[in-house]
Amino acid sequence: MDDIDKFLLEDLDKEGDITTKALYSKEKGDAKIISKEKCIIAGLFEAKKVFEKTGAKFISKLKDGDEVDEKQVVAHVKGPVQSILIGERLALNFICRMSGIATETKNLVEICKKINPNVSIAATRKTTPGFRKYEKKAVKIAGGDPHRFGLYDAVLVKDNHLKKKGSVIEATKMIKEKVKNKIIEIEVENEKDALDVANVGVDYIMLDNFLPKEGKKVAEKIKKINPNIKIEVSGNITNKNIRDYAYFADRISLGCITHSVKNKDFSLEII
Repeated sequence: MDDIDKFLLEDLDKEGDITTKALYSKEKGDAKIISKEKCIIAGLFEAKKVFEKTGAKFISKLKDGDEVDEKQVVAHVKGPVQSILIGERLALNFICRMSGIATETKNLVEICKKINPNVSIAATRKTTPGFRKYEKKAVKIAGGDPHRFGLYDAVLVKDNHLKKKGSVIEATKMIKEKVKNKIIEIEVENEKDALDVANVGVDYIMLDNFLPKEGKKVAEKIKKINPNIKIEVSGNITNKNIRDYAYFADRISLGCITHSVKNKDFSLEII
């Protein structure tokens, strides 16, 4: 049983779609999925899989990452009316959610790439439980960086990790001794810790909640110590101030592109 089977089971349980079953048996139908607003579309692959599971055929000439206009027909769905209606909401939930994330990510990528072609816009782990891989996939579709997927694939030492360790230097050295062949990133909240970590050497230093002017100054000092260290910035960054960070950051991470982005509006209409 894969994710889509589980999501369908959440809707159907043992009884199935009692409304649709009461109204339809073997009737065939056609439907269209329509964008209600201009956006970057994502989730088409998942929507296709949903309708394959329910027994309908999903047809679209678009691909994830394409720009769509308001009132544009983005796909057709053909097959038993029961199959169309059973898959309707789940398919739309994929498209609406993933398109919202992709659109906001694409907007931020375009803003920042004009300033610094080498900067990346990254997601965080502030995601919906059970839906993380789709939210991070939407970020990637739009040209963003999905960042680490979980706690297992990269080291990220944050403030609470340091509370009982005494110093950021001690924690950094301990991590480097025990963890091999993984990206190591240390979050810092002040210049002293940033420079201490730079002298020990890691892959990334995250400047957390630094104002742009301060962050730029600290980033320059880090690069003088070790030009191979990448600078990530995070904390209170929005589409209004992100430009100020793009000038000096290698990576900008924002929880808002997954945890508080507004879904885009799509509908399915039986023809």
